[in-house]
Amino acid sequence: MVAIPHYISPEDYLDIERDSPIRHEYQRGLVYAMAGGPDNHDRIALNLLTLLNLHLGDSECRFHSGNVKVNYNDEFYYYPDAFVTCDRRDRDDRYIKRYPKLIVEVLLTSTEQFDSGKKFEDYQQLESLEEYVLISQTTQWVECRRLNAPGLWETVIYRPGDEVRLNSIDLEFAIADLYRGLDP
Repeated sequence: MVAIPHYISPEDYLDIERDSPIRHEYQRGLVYAMAGGPDNHDRIALNLLTLLNLHLGDSECRFHSGNVKVNYNDEFYYYPDAFVTCDRRDRDDRYIKRYPKLIVEVLLTSTEQFDSGKKFEDYQQLESLEEYVLISQTTQWVECRRLNAPGLWETVIYRPGDEVRLNSIDLEFAIADLYRGLDP
């Protein structure tokens, strides 16, 4: 990610983003252009979204792809690769959600450090967040960070042959399902 080197207000960011053909993330006054990812990134995200769609069905929960922003108090606006919200307040705005319970990022080499570090720190400010999931593109590896008590996050790693468990939405699936159809 490359930051535009001057401060932009949240209002200006939202105005620019509304008309931009390129997606940008916002973090405390800095705007970052979103890097494009390889086809395996898209395939993993699509496989996950398919699992979410089939599991959630007609429930009150809604899943979203990387085209909808997650926001906290104008401090950040991020585009997670996938997330789930079950909070009815998130139905008021079609572009921005504020109460996700599950957030998933498919890791890119260029964003892995940020996704696993500072972005996770930012997401922890969301009182609704119960799980944060990081998925590798290069190997069957999933890291699931779960909130077990206020401020206490547990990390579970899943590897080939494992069943991935997402407690926040009561979903379990084979890790191989995420990696189905990938090109070597």
